[in-house]
Amino acid sequence: MGDSVTTIGLIAGGRQFPVMVARGVKAHGHRLVVAGFTGHTNMDVAPLADVWRELKLGKLGQLIDYFKQNGVQKVIMAGTINKPKVMDVRYLDMRAVKLLFRQKNKGDSAILGTLAGEFEREGMPVVPPQAFVPELLTPDGVLTRRGPDEREREDLRFAWNIAKDLGRLDIGQCLVVREGIVAAVEALEGTDATIRRGCELGGPACVVVKVFKPGQQEQVDLPSLGTDTIRAMAEGGATCLGVEAGKSLFFDRDEAVAVADRAGIAIVGLTDDDSAGT
Repeated sequence: MGDSVTTIGLIAGGRQFPVMVARGVKAHGHRLVVAGFTGHTNMDVAPLADVWRELKLGKLGQLIDYFKQNGVQKVIMAGTINKPKVMDVRYLDMRAVKLLFRQKNKGDSAILGTLAGEFEREGMPVVPPQAFVPELLTPDGVLTRRGPDEREREDLRFAWNIAKDLGRLDIGQCLVVREGIVAAVEALEGTDATIRRGCELGGPACVVVKVFKPGQQEQVDLPSLGTDTIRAMAEGGATCLGVEAGKSLFFDRDEAVAVADRAGIAIVGLTDDDSAGT
């Protein structure tokens, strides 16, 4: 970003991520213009903003106008938004409707990439939020007291390759497997619900893998996990989690690792080398 003051437009969703990003932006000395959405945004972000406005979800033209009127130079997207509501045409303005209906692929990465293109055309490129919170990126290697055993390693390699193939189709980021059998693939329900479903179907000792989808844009949609993910695994009897290192956000890592250690769960940051078995 450089040392000069930049006006950053933050599209703020739910949970802690937008608040952490906002703090990072302010710590770098930049001006922060925040757009929030009723029922979706973590309102703790509002006091951190130099300019704050609450908008209705799906009003893309209004959002772009708001950012342009306040001199936004770069845009960040951070936090969870309910996708089915985003795609409900009853909530969309004409610009959003046109954007949605010219999409043949309605996957997360495709839609977010097209949305980023709209801001780019307006002279406001979308930049990666993790630039302001690099400590959230998952490191590589074993993060827990226990590392994966050989059975879990085999399932990690198996699941990684399948998850990457599915990712090329813009399907999910998370896969639950057991001994070379796929128990669940993430869809609209999200990671934690996928884990619960996969463990119910696959039984104890499932392995969970979460990857960065090929073609996914790092500035708009990194995989993320946290303590709730580990608790869902513990409740379902899953024993190992592999998450792509350097391209996944790991919230509350110390607490999550402590929960994993108590449950005997292995967590490992994976790279392409791990998928090849090296």
